[in-house]
Amino acid sequence: MAEEPNHNEAGEVAPSTVDKQAPSVAEENAPSTDSPEATDIPTANTPDPKAANPEDNPNAAKPAAASRKREKPDAAAKTEETPPADATAEEKPAAKAAKKEKAPAVEDKPFVEFIEQYYLPALQKAIAQQGVKDLKVALAKQKVPIKGFESAEESWQIIGSLQNGLYNFNLYFPEEDIQGKKGFSCNEGKKPSTLESFLIDERKVTLDLLVYGLVQRLDGQKWLGIN
Repeated sequence: MAEEPNHNEAGEVAPSTVDKQAPSVAEENAPSTDSPEATDIPTANTPDPKAANPEDNPNAAKPAAASRKREKPDAAAKTEETPPADATAEEKPAAKAAKKEKAPAVEDKPFVEFIEQYYLPALQKAIAQQGVKDLKVALAKQKVPIKGFESAEESWQIIGSLQNGLYNFNLYFPEEDIQGKKGFSCNEGKKPSTLESFLIDERKVTLDLLVYGLVQRLDGQKWLGIN
């Protein structure tokens, strides 16, 4: 049996195994002429999903920053819907302050209520501190008991007496208002003959000022116990 010639001895180059496999590899990966099919062979035309522009390539990967930007408007919307706790806390003190209305001053109360419930008790206490224990005072509406001042109209008066009726005085409120015109008269055992003005220089008369003014006037008559 004759031996096969050695290609190296004959000076010929042996065929490469790559050349033998190339046709079969090409046939396996060659696209079919009947229908399009995807192959495993990479091509230079396929864009890189990470490097491609999302506007040109719909398959490009979306950056994470874009997702976070979409979440921010939702968080802002929740913040606008729910008022902050600090705003609610500030409204509560304001609501409480609105409920607590300032009580009106005693001087703003109706005239008769002011005189009977506030002025007369305060006057009796102040005069008692001066050593007078038998002061009698009352509010009455009657004519002015002074000659030359008589009229058909009656006016509110505080009628007082002390020292067992020896000393008498009248405090007049012709306008039924402690801030209006006021008069004073006094006598010792007889009808008063003089009507004088009372606290005419005060812009606003208060309870304390009205008490103080009458105490000073009676003290000027030497009717109080300290004289």
